[in-house]
Amino acid sequence: MTSRPALLFACTGVDDAPWLAAFAAQAPDIDVHRWPARGREADIAYALAWNAPAGTWARFPALKAIFSLGAGVDTILADPKLPRHVPVVRMIDPGLVTGMREYVALHVLRHHRQFDELARQQAEHEWNPLTPPLAAGRTVGILGLGQLGTACAETLLSLGFRVCGWSRTPHDLPGVETFTGPEGLAEIARRSEILVNLLPLTPETADILDANLFDLMPKGAAIVNAGRGGHLVEEDLLAAIWRGQIGAATLDVFRTEPLPPEHVFWDEPGITITPHNAAPTRPETAVATLLANLRGFIAGAPLSDVVDRALGY
Repeated sequence: MTSRPALLFACTGVDDAPWLAAFAAQAPDIDVHRWPARGREADIAYALAWNAPAGTWARFPALKAIFSLGAGVDTILADPKLPRHVPVVRMIDPGLVTGMREYVALHVLRHHRQFDELARQQAEHEWNPLTPPLAAGRTVGILGLGQLGTACAETLLSLGFRVCGWSRTPHDLPGVETFTGPEGLAEIARRSEILVNLLPLTPETADILDANLFDLMPKGAAIVNAGRGGHLVEEDLLAAIWRGQIGAATLDVFRTEPLPPEHVFWDEPGITITPHNAAPTRPETAVATLLANLRGFIAGAPLSDVVDRALGY
């Protein structure tokens, strides 16, 4: 009789109860441990990770794979002691994709239909009907055309928006005009009345939402950042809002999380804050996805959705 493979749940800032319940229901063949699993280091073969402290993975000599709880893997790859031989696996989860579709559609429509202005009018008891263009008269740009960006592009197309996209490598998406490279980034900025960022955070994409990009955009354009806080130069966004170049921004991710109570973003009327909940990973769907990948690997198949460490995603 073979022993059950051991998986470590190493996710800080996450309620582990629903995750452990999902594993108990769906994975009686997996021995799941809570971090830090002291005394079991030699047993742990797999890990589900989110914001684990630096140096965590060097403690587990039998580790064969690390699965990210979320779509981003930048905190895992930033660990200087991350074992080179251990593959890191992105979370590709139907629930996460659906959540991001909903979030992007909601906030693109908010900016498109000028709901911030309507809320201001209500607070001031003003009655001033607004007539925004139809969606077909509005261009939305998407930075990042991976699974999430592609799904959001499809949703926005279905609502009638003109959609363009930018990515590191060329993509061919029906109905979407796509761009690559520095010239392509400048072009998508010039076209985007609403710009959605869904890029992975890498050395090449850090600080991509900066003054140079904002200055290229149509005056009064809106930003939706659901990528990473490290994509945004915060001071540049504030300056662009204060001078009217950027009309509004919806921010779900920040350089410091939780966002400190004293941060200027909280009280900036041009900024909508959401607490990194654009597309939470849901245990009821994510555990099944992870287990299918893990069981295949245990049976001898290659892992799916492995991160290319050189690219950072």
